[in-house]
Amino acid sequence: MTVIIPDFQLSAATHPRTVVLKVSNLAKVTDFYQQVIGLRLLTRGVTQSFLGVPGNSQPLLILKQINASLTVSRKTGLYHVAFLLPQRKALGNALLFYLQHKAPLIGASDHGYSEALYLTDPEGNGIEVYRDKPRSEWDILPDGEIRGTTGELDATGVIAAADQKWVGFPNATQLGHVHLKVADLDKTEFFYTTILGMSLKNNFGRQAKFFATGDYHHHVGTNIWNGRNLPAMDAGDVGLDYVSFTVENLAELERLGAHLEENNTAFKTIDSTSVALTDPSGIKLKFEV
Repeated sequence: MTVIIPDFQLSAATHPRTVVLKVSNLAKVTDFYQQVIGLRLLTRGVTQSFLGVPGNSQPLLILKQINASLTVSRKTGLYHVAFLLPQRKALGNALLFYLQHKAPLIGASDHGYSEALYLTDPEGNGIEVYRDKPRSEWDILPDGEIRGTTGELDATGVIAAADQKWVGFPNATQLGHVHLKVADLDKTEFFYTTILGMSLKNNFGRQAKFFATGDYHHHVGTNIWNGRNLPAMDAGDVGLDYVSFTVENLAELERLGAHLEENNTAFKTIDSTSVALTDPSGIKLKFEV
């Protein structure tokens, strides 16, 4: 694969900020992310919960109550939300806790650049909890491609790194990436590279594509594993509402807005500090200062 660097590039400081989910049972899902996964409840209202980590008021996950029956549908949207832990010790503490409390683990992998645990929440939303390996261990090709693998996790080594002092996710935890179910990979690639200014980091067997700003392995994963040409979610469906990204300042946000205008891409500016738009699969995105 040849990595094509788009003419317009978002700054390397742009990264995922918050995932917002629509849920049918706010209390149950809030308790799950707090008591099982490891997020801390920042604030809670009648129809929304804001969850994050100690010492940071910025939520990593927002849950919104909607009036909907919980049904599984083959539509575009969230494949998983990925929480990035700061070190292997934290991943070991999480794995021990999940095993001891019979958390809904559905898999674990070594991706070459990371070690990851996979779970699912009570309403079927996918979750990844992972740590990055040192960059010196990543398989970075001369053209900038960052090649990933799907190998067996060294669970023994991960657990051995734990200090068994689980108090939930540590305060350096971030929203590392989001992985999306999309309708068409070629349209997705054009949008996330040419329109949004991310780089294609890996093209996985014509079944998935991974994009990032800067030299990260991926901030956005996309796949067609559930099928091609999936319909977009409806407003009344449970699941992903939108994904927000942080941009470093107003100048960068204005630069993005100008680029979108030049490319005849519809977007809305909200309070002069946020740009909202929709990708080709009907997935809503926001870029915020």
